[in-house]
Amino acid sequence: MPRALALLRASHPEPGGAVTLAMALLAVGVGHRGWRLVAVVVAVALTQLAVGWVNDWLDADRDRTAGRRDKPVAAGVVSARTVGISGLLAALAIPLPALPLGALPTLLIALVGAFALLYDWPLKSTPFSVVPYLVAFGLLPAFVVVSLPGNPAPPAWLVAAGALLGGGAHFANVLPDLADDAATGVRGLPHRIGARGSQLAAAVLLLGATLALVFGPPGPPSWAGWAAASAAVVVLPLGMYVSKRASGRPVALFRAVMVVALIDVVLLVLS
Repeated sequence: MPRALALLRASHPEPGGAVTLAMALLAVGVGHRGWRLVAVVVAVALTQLAVGWVNDWLDADRDRTAGRRDKPVAAGVVSARTVGISGLLAALAIPLPALPLGALPTLLIALVGAFALLYDWPLKSTPFSVVPYLVAFGLLPAFVVVSLPGNPAPPAWLVAAGALLGGGAHFANVLPDLADDAATGVRGLPHRIGARGSQLAAAVLLLGATLALVFGPPGPPSWAGWAAASAAVVVLPLGMYVSKRASGRPVALFRAVMVVALIDVVLLVLS
């Protein structure tokens, strides 16, 4: 694997790219165009690069112990030093694209980066591991809206939906790695409440995000909103029921959570 590609893989490009794409679509939806759109997207992308690289830098020894050959640092394809320096540079650069957008957008995106990095250290192995997700994901759509000309205030329902979506994503994202994390000493909130508790927490938070996106905007919910809310109400309990009756890993609920998370992202963009 080429070094540049290995460095990109160490940034967790799938979730980071998904977050950046969602915020880019939201930015277009609220009216960003031209250089403002580029500034918003680059600033969001830097937060994702920073948190991904710093995470793999801090977890290098833990990933080697767990035999994570899918991690470029653990596999020896790229050095921990290179990944750490890349994370530091990305973190320092986060506010720069937002400077032309104004002081408030610059402050908000800097806070997004700060809280995201607080997850990497020291909150990842504490009962407060979900807090950075709640705050950072709540601030991301707020940053997109505030970056418009005149710095308009973001609606409370949009901030709440982003926070709930982020919290649900935290519990869902940790599910596949619970065993590896426990073996290497990671004890965040999902690990403390267990797989079943994490699945339930992810489902409740994502359902809350769905309802906020459907009923938060002014006026009656659209047919698409009603359909999304109905799908979430049906899919999540069904996933829990199938997982409870099935033997082995409860993949049905995990898949149900991912479906509702996708619905929430679509609603977030359309809202």
